[in-house]
Amino acid sequence: MTRPNDPKTRGGKTVYGASVGILMLETQFPRIPGDIGNALSWPFPVQYGVVRGATPDNIVRGNPEARLEDFIAAGRDLVAMGCDGIATNCGFLALLQDELAEALGVPVATSALMQAPMIAATLPPGQHVSILTISQQTLTHRHLAAAGVEDGTPVVGTDQGTEFTRAVLGDEIEIDFAACRTDLLTASEQLVTDHPGTGAILLECTNMVPYAADIRRHVGRPVYSIHSFVTWFHMGLMPRRFPGELDDWR
Repeated sequence: MTRPNDPKTRGGKTVYGASVGILMLETQFPRIPGDIGNALSWPFPVQYGVVRGATPDNIVRGNPEARLEDFIAAGRDLVAMGCDGIATNCGFLALLQDELAEALGVPVATSALMQAPMIAATLPPGQHVSILTISQQTLTHRHLAAAGVEDGTPVVGTDQGTEFTRAVLGDEIEIDFAACRTDLLTASEQLVTDHPGTGAILLECTNMVPYAADIRRHVGRPVYSIHSFVTWFHMGLMPRRFPGELDDWR
């Protein structure tokens, strides 16, 4: 930071210009643009850190709290490198939100689900947020409560599809993305049919983002995701400067 009338610039980081650090599960499946793990998805630079041994299966179907220390260690590496805030690439990591924020000492955004209260506040009376998840069977009340999701919020999964849940949680090296799209559209249609009061859809899974625009067109509801969340998160960490803005700290 350069202060007024001070010609010197203060350091303290290794890497500059990438305020958001993203903790990634260890995976091999392909990631297309839109996916949190494809760097082309972001309109700003990000830094990645891999949490070794944390897989889609043992985080979504297992107990992420058993790997808390691994996430803390990887998060501290990103903070030491220069990140001003930390996000993660799995909505189920809401269970680690409080512990990571305390241990890392910077803002932490573990789960797209944390947007639910803010989205709900924007909706007209009689409408509510509904959640689309990769694993309805294992997204528990504890996960939702940790993210601040209101009791009774509808949840529908892609578990009954043919490709998306199986391929991602199985960490398959090849994925049929057209079949994934079909799974997401089918599940979103089921969601609004079963819950007609749905005013907005929140995508729990960070791998669902490439299909968000298609879901919006298909069911006619606003769609929120980890992409909307981390973009908002970044705007606080690195606010935009505007032409003509006073170059001072008042």
